[in-house]
Amino acid sequence: MTGLRIALQVLLVLTSLLLIPLVLLHKGKGGGLSDMFGGGITSSAGSSGVAERNLNRITIGTALVWTAIIILLGLIERTV
Repeated sequence: MTGLRIALQVLLVLTSLLLIPLVLLHKGKGGGLSDMFGGGITSSAGSSGVAERNLNRITIGTALVWTAIIILLGLIERTV
């Protein structure tokens, strides 16, 4: 059981590190922090709709894997 737990913890770290840039790559939609750092200036030169949709799909898929790993780790810790 410890090998599975170690593998899941490694996957959790990798997916966590992958989610950070994926979320930060998204285009800002309002007057939040993205506009404070110049996001409003470059909004007219933003990425195409296809690229944004693919980024959404990759981010959602990674987030679902991240969530499943956390649930599995919780179940493993509960049984030990």
